[in-house]
Amino acid sequence: MLVLLPPSEGKADSGRGAPLRLDSLSLPALTAAREAVLGELVELCGADEEKAREVLGLSEGLRGEVAKNAGLRTAGARPAGEIYTGVLYDALDLASLDTAAKRRAARSLLVFSGLWGAVRVTDRIPSYRCSMGLKLPGLGALAGHWRAPMAEALPEAAGNALVLDLRSAAYAAAWKPTGEIAGRSATVRVLHAPTRKVVSHFNKATKGRIVRSLLSAGVAPQGPAELVEALRDLGYTVEAEAPGRAGRPWALDVLVDEVH
Repeated sequence: MLVLLPPSEGKADSGRGAPLRLDSLSLPALTAAREAVLGELVELCGADEEKAREVLGLSEGLRGEVAKNAGLRTAGARPAGEIYTGVLYDALDLASLDTAAKRRAARSLLVFSGLWGAVRVTDRIPSYRCSMGLKLPGLGALAGHWRAPMAEALPEAAGNALVLDLRSAAYAAAWKPTGEIAGRSATVRVLHAPTRKVVSHFNKATKGRIVRSLLSAGVAPQGPAELVEALRDLGYTVEAEAPGRAGRPWALDVLVDEVH
């Protein structure tokens, strides 16, 4: 199973570890595209703070993020699973998983990023600010920048496995499963059962809980139908819609009353 996750906007501090090594990151087919974004981002943030703040869409209170980006090449790096924070990652709580579940997380979780394209939770990265929705002056829209290299790297990463796509729309724009891979992919919406509406907090927290449940239980569904059954066995209320034609992902709705 390959699980596609969005990053978090908020991130933990980089810490004092060894600095980033691009050639050590997973999915080496993305290295050149990563270097292009990193180079422009570092140059932009090191040259003109006000322009960088405008491009990054940062408020006055987040001015410090510009300096953080300017120092990305020398900042300490930590596993991506420690860098990403926020509602989804709090609910996932990678640090508290047992050893076997952590190994499953290292194999199956892939976090999408405007700066790195996609990384494993064990890849060592510095804290940064660069959302997929950005348009950099030189590279243009980042989602467009990533499409070609992602089209090369992601099918290999997916292999023959089920693809569980939990990304938000901005990150899904960088790579969409097609053809045979789409047929064994599933997207998930989390709906507040009483209203049947998507609510941001319910959505993010429940997606984190779903991933944690699957990792902890050690289940390995081979396709979307098996995933539906696995989630129901784990106590989730799931409504599933098989695609109307080949080459389309399954759409799963998970209904929740409340999230603790």
